[in-house]
Amino acid sequence: MKKRSVKISGHPTSITLEDEFWAELKACAETSNISINHLVTKIDEGRTKDINLSSAVRVYLLKNLKSPNSRTGQ
Repeated sequence: MKKRSVKISGHPTSITLEDEFWAELKACAETSNISINHLVTKIDEGRTKDINLSSAVRVYLLKNLKSPNSRTGQ
């Protein structure tokens, strides 16, 4: 597990994810031509506040990988 800093709407925060999730987050952002910070902001805006951000990122990536438009965020 690695803790890394990201910015959500310009505000720094940290997320702890396994290396595999960091790699997939990076790949998803690159495929969508957006920064990791932008993608994490998008995920944060779509989550309910009773789910922590790290969990929301994992669920987003899992759903994204299972979708027909894998890694496009659509």
